Amino acid sequence: MFQQRAVRGPRPAVPRRLGDRGPKVLPLGPAFVAGIAYVDPGNVATNFTAGSRYGYLLVWVVVAANLIAVLVQYLAAKVGIATGKTLPQLCRENYAPAVSRGLWLQAEAVAVATDLAEVLGGAIALNILFDLPLLTGAAITGAISFVILSIQRPENQRHFELAIIYLLAVIVVGFAWSSIAAHPSPAGVAGGVLPGFQGRDSVLLAAGILGATVMPHAIYLHAALIRDRFGSESKPPQVRRMLLRATRTDVLLAMAVAGAVNLAMVLAGAGSLQGLGIESLRDVYEGLDQVLGRHTAVLFAVGLLASGFASSSVGTYAGSIILEGFLQRRIALPLRRLLTLVPALGIVAFGLDPTQMLLISQVVLSFGIPFALWPLVLLTRDRRVMGELANKGRTTVAAACAAIVISALNVALVVLTITASS
Repeated sequence: MFQQRAVRGPRPAVPRRLGDRGPKVLPLGPAFVAGIAYVDPGNVATNFTAGSRYGYLLVWVVVAANLIAVLVQYLAAKVGIATGKTLPQLCRENYAPAVSRGLWLQAEAVAVATDLAEVLGGAIALNILFDLPLLTGAAITGAISFVILSIQRPENQRHFELAIIYLLAVIVVGFAWSSIAAHPSPAGVAGGVLPGFQGRDSVLLAAGILGATVMPHAIYLHAALIRDRFGSESKPPQVRRMLLRATRTDVLLAMAVAGAVNLAMVLAGAGSLQGLGIESLRDVYEGLDQVLGRHTAVLFAVGLLASGFASSSVGTYAGSIILEGFLQRRIALPLRRLLTLVPALGIVAFGLDPTQMLLISQVVLSFGIPFALWPLVLLTRDRRVMGELANKGRTTVAAACAAIVISALNVALVVLTITASS
């Protein structure tokens, strides 16, 4: 399927360049921007739902998903360091036109599902905090995300990174506190590390957690963040190796933060919301208010709001990278913001359950992961593409195993869904 072909490379981007001697260290930032995808409103919905319905049962899914995320984001960043190009660009250059076009179509569907989750999350938070109508909240979330995007400039990428990191700090405080206040059971957490399911619905939720954690658009985005920070020009081998070592630290720290936040959500749900009949994010807010107090509930809502604002801007940025890479077409960010905002506004306008739509969007994202992950595995092992930074055998095996596990979970989900409806 992924038969490679040789084509000329695209014109280089013109971002901020490295100095002649290269940087001494890689300032933290690119992985933390990509890491916002791992703490978006879809994560909030799936993780709190998992904790409130199944207690600590799916803790292992969160842990496994985060371990996979570390490897995936490291490989996605390595693409940018080795080639100065994005994953969509490499797919267009190395695969047959029909394959590349198919990958683009599914990536666009993933981008729409991503933006749906992020805009709905912001709208729900504004509704909880200020009693704004959901449609108004969705429009405000879209507008705020555009303001954040306006900071993004290739010549000064650091300002955009800092804006996202500040919002990430708000997210960490907002969700970590509820976990601390819930006093989760150590024995329950230990038991939840052992893999297991309880029926079809738990498999569906596990797929949602996976889709919300290892998000396809973050895979497409990370190399672009590296390119925009350090340029697309060829770098000396010693500079590439230096960047790669520092990127490992960046990825490990960012994924550790994201993983801790995701685990905190599950533990907060398991420790305080079981048996309350949680069906929506508003139910989560009201349950936290009832069990842990108003301050904890408000912090949850503020964290959700920051998550919606940050992830929506990052998702739109990723969407522009997808279009530019696969089709060599540039589109103004305001127009891109509008195109992906319309479906979310439509969902709200038609009165569909926003939390249910959030959960469904995460399952859609889970189905999109293999279409980003398999090309990443195949391309990063190819020395013609990656040069000296091509994956070693054990890295390729680990990445392939992750792709197989994710693909198998999606197949099981389809089989269980068909069986249950027949």
